[in-house]
Amino acid sequence: MVKQFQGIPVLETKPSRLAPPPFYTVVLINDDFTPMDFVVGVLQKFFFKNREEAERIMLKVHTEGRGACGVYPRDIAVTKVEQVTNFARSKQHPLACVMEENR
Repeated sequence: MVKQFQGIPVLETKPSRLAPPPFYTVVLINDDFTPMDFVVGVLQKFFFKNREEAERIMLKVHTEGRGACGVYPRDIAVTKVEQVTNFARSKQHPLACVMEENR
């Protein structure tokens, strides 16, 4: 809407609302080759899980085919996926780590 201020047209602005940034869940995917102890170690090293929580998530990955490691903003989720993937490949494990947008 245009208003006048001392005869000069001035645009009136409305406060804008920014949507919160999307968050992503980082997920480990089961395979038949990566040792369970390695998965537990990954959860402790990259997701700062204690031993009990890491074992619980590892068992979920093993029994259900996938397990959530945490929820992060996009940049952090991308970094976590890259770190886990690079670490697994450096140890010659096919462990898959992906991120999924929360809805």
